[in-house]
Amino acid sequence: MSHSVDLFNSPRGVVVAQLPVELILVRQLAHGLAVPTFVVDAAGDLVFVNEAAESLLGLDFEDGGQVSFADWTTAFASRTKGRQRADPATHPLAVAIRQRTPVHGPLRIVGRDGVLRSLVVTALPLEGSRGQLLGGLAMFWEPPTR
Repeated sequence: MSHSVDLFNSPRGVVVAQLPVELILVRQLAHGLAVPTFVVDAAGDLVFVNEAAESLLGLDFEDGGQVSFADWTTAFASRTKGRQRADPATHPLAVAIRQRTPVHGPLRIVGRDGVLRSLVVTALPLEGSRGQLLGGLAMFWEPPTR
């Protein structure tokens, strides 16, 4: 069973895709969490960022639109230990979706506010009850200072 994508006009007059109900529910869960959380669809396009993630990343995500994988991986560019731009395909959320397995580890990013941050991320693929890939979820936080 595959999910079709329906388009509709939002109250702001923007054409947006109707997400599978499972992603809508995950988005609702993420909305209520204090942990910074990203939700992406099966293509890796960003469909939701909660308030905690907005403040950590220095952005303002408008609910109602999607941000393409290419755009969000450019806006929050992962960095290597040598501060070089990392390949977007190595981002933990991209790996979790591609390999359909959880990924946990360090992540260095530069947010839209220009601040380099060292984070810890846990990324999970989201699969439906019949094995279809729905998207992914990433939770991240700044590690405690010692």
